[in-house]
Amino acid sequence: MHTIEIRPEPPAAGDRNTIGGHPVLADGQSWPACFCGRPMVFFFQVDVPAFGGDHLLVFQCPVHDDPAFGPAELPARFWDEVVEPYDGPFWRMFLRPAGTPSPEADPHIEPRRLVLHPAEGRDAPGFKVGGDPSWVQEPEHYRCACGTDMVFLGQVPENFGFDMWPPRNRETDDQAQLFLGNELYIFACPARCHPEALWPALQN
Repeated sequence: MHTIEIRPEPPAAGDRNTIGGHPVLADGQSWPACFCGRPMVFFFQVDVPAFGGDHLLVFQCPVHDDPAFGPAELPARFWDEVVEPYDGPFWRMFLRPAGTPSPEADPHIEPRRLVLHPAEGRDAPGFKVGGDPSWVQEPEHYRCACGTDMVFLGQVPENFGFDMWPPRNRETDDQAQLFLGNELYIFACPARCHPEALWPALQN
């Protein structure tokens, strides 16, 4: 397990562990867009030691951000499926060997450098990759559409805020949150059947 430290300084060119900044996309990959057509906000990226150093990137629409829920047996191409009550997926998560930093930086999130620290124990709470989930409620289990049981990849704490985006209400909101600030548990297909075979489990 590795805890994730947020450093006060901005990332340097080519950094692979960042909040915001320049996503390290696959060669030829375009910036993800929501089903509504808006470019997604790039929240963070990190190398995942437990997956051989494969690169995790997390994006979400700046407007559509409600919790997403799915069945334990995920359908084929669940990353492209309709998410009730929406007309399509409003987030994108990728896990693959990293390619090239995008020439464009995210215009919404204040960029910060991330540092991974090896940690003892497996189920400690917090912003982390690897280990075991620190469940707020009952444990959840998911099976990928390819038939493989998904494994825990990382966790973002409840009410975790990302600084400096254009908030919906500038008088009350000063941070962005993933999935309305629910505790986020990211699961991935260990068979690596698709770079987007990841699922956001949410609890509060």
